[in-house]
Parts: sequence; structure tokens; C-alpha cells
Amino acid sequence: MLYGIKNLLSQPMGLNSCMNPTENLIPRLPAVRGRLRANAPLAGQTWFRVGGAAEVLFKPADAADLAEFLAQCPTDIPIQVIGASSNLIIRDGGLPGVSIKLGGEFAEVKINGDQIIAGTAALDTTIAQHAANASLTGLEFLSGIPGTIGGALRMNAGAYGTEIKDILYSTTAIDRAGKIHTISVQDLDLTYRHCGAPSDWIFMSATFRTTPGDATEIQNRIAEIKFARETTQPVRSRTGGSTFANPEGYKAWQLIDAAGCRGMRTGGAKVSELHCNFLLNTGDATAADLENLGEQVRARVLEHSGIELRWEIQRIGVPPSAAKQEAA
Repeated sequence: MLYGIKNLLSQPMGLNSCMNPTENLIPRLPAVRGRLRANAPLAGQTWFRVGGAAEVLFKPADAADLAEFLAQCPTDIPIQVIGASSNLIIRDGGLPGVSIKLGGEFAEVKINGDQIIAGTAALDTTIAQHAANASLTGLEFLSGIPGTIGGALRMNAGAYGTEIKDILYSTTAIDRAGKIHTISVQDLDLTYRHCGAPSDWIFMSATFRTTPGDATEIQNRIAEIKFARETTQPVRSRTGGSTFANPEGYKAWQLIDAAGCRGMRTGGAKVSELHCNFLLNTGDATAADLENLGEQVRARVLEHSGIELRWEIQRIGVPPSAAKQEAA
């Protein structure tokens, strides 16, 4: 999933630096204790297994390293954060600027009474299992959501009747200037697949509310969710999360199916026949194939039902055509 500072759906931003990655950008960046890597391939890190490289990939050593970097990084350099990339299409031309990937202490999970404090690089499924091991209930639904807590916060992820807003107590985030904020759930304006936090804030940790429960019942519920996912979703394919958000009063998959899109293909991309709100990389798809197929689905649904589907999967970076034009 994507969370953090810049949404790169507007392609022109940062194209100049993206075309000449190594020599132009790194000398402009502040020194770090973590790792900076130029022209870092990202396709292998995404669930779709597609997409271009990050101009620079930054893995901070800890929160202080991240804060110092943000405070000193020139403001004209685009910055974005990538999590598990489960709900993300990285375009074939790559990501301009600095892409941040959190790990280490950002993936730690702690239990404090009936609260769970998780770093935002922790996987949703990991949080659910920590709660289960401590006989704490309320977080089982997270076992059915791919990706990290950071991405779940940014989109108020939900499944099986529960959303992040229902179990969140507070979160910490860092802004573009390196200042850390603590925000209560009431101040986040969490609605369906929406978070009202400023787009230039990176979530670093979250505190969740739970209640004591029966360990066996909790594990049984997690097993039920796992079975439901494996029997209704193409979880073993090269895919992402749900492609489109459900319009109010409708199910996206039903609209897609009614428009005759089940099994539709573009290049190496295909609409899943098992669950048609999922796109698949059948083996040789490009990011452009997936995005173009998604747009064709949206057009067909609009023509058939008059309803405009909204992308739930995030699409970021530079299309290959734009990259080639800039390089020329």
C-alpha cells in the first residue's frame, strides 16, 4: 500500500531529475545514517511485480534519521513513501525524487494493557496476530487486509465490517519539515477510504484499542477470514488489493461484472475471473497495461450504469512515454 508525502498522479512533477537519477540528485541530499540508493528497482517489491525504478530510495535508520533528512531535504525534491506496495501501481517510467521505505523500529509492535502500539511499517496481518497471541480482540479484520499499517491509516482501510477508524486511538506522523505530530482519531477525519491528514505527513506509529477476548475464538475468526479470502480473491496471483472503491449503495465488482468486464484483457493484464474487482498480471504485464485496463473498465461501467468508479489502488510515478520525451 502507498502512504506519505507526495501523490505523483500529476506526471510533470520532478521529471527532469527522474531522467538523470544518480549524478544529479544524491549530491543535493543531506547525509543520513540509513541507506540511500540511486536508481533502485521497485518492481520486485510490488505485488503486481511491475513498474520502474526509484530515482533514489531512502531507508532511514530510525525516526531521528528520518526527521533530520526531511528537515534538510530541499523542498523542490519530490518525496513519497512506499509501504508493502500491495495496493500500488508504480508506473513504468519510475518515481522521481526520493522514495522512502520504512523498516527497523518502524515495524516494531508493542502491547500495553489493552492497547497495541505498532510502527507503520508493520504488516496488517502481523498486528492481527500479535493481538490474537495476547488474547485481545477487535483487530481480526486486519488479517484480511494486505499491506502495512501506514497504508491502512492513509486510506482508512477496512474489511469484514470494520475499518481503521473503529479501532484507532491515535497516531504519530512527521511532516515535510521534520516536525512530529500526535493526532487523535477524532482529528484525522477518517471516512470511507479517506484520511483527512495532510498529504505531506508520514505516519510513523499508531495506537489501537482492543478488548480482552478468548484466544481460541480470535484464532478461529482469523482462520475464517483467511479461508474467505483464499476462496473468493486471487490472493496467489500477481495482483493488488481491490482496484476500485465501492460507490455508495453499490458493490464495485457487481458493476464491473454487469458491464461485461470479467476476464477482460489488455496486454499482459487481466480482470480476474474469480473476483472482478481485482486486476492480474498474467506474467508479462506492464504498469501501463494494468492502468489502461483499469481505465477501460471504468469507461465500460460508466457507459453501462452511469456510475463512475473511483480508483482505490494508487497509481504513482512517470509513464514511460513521458520519461522518453523528457530524456529526448
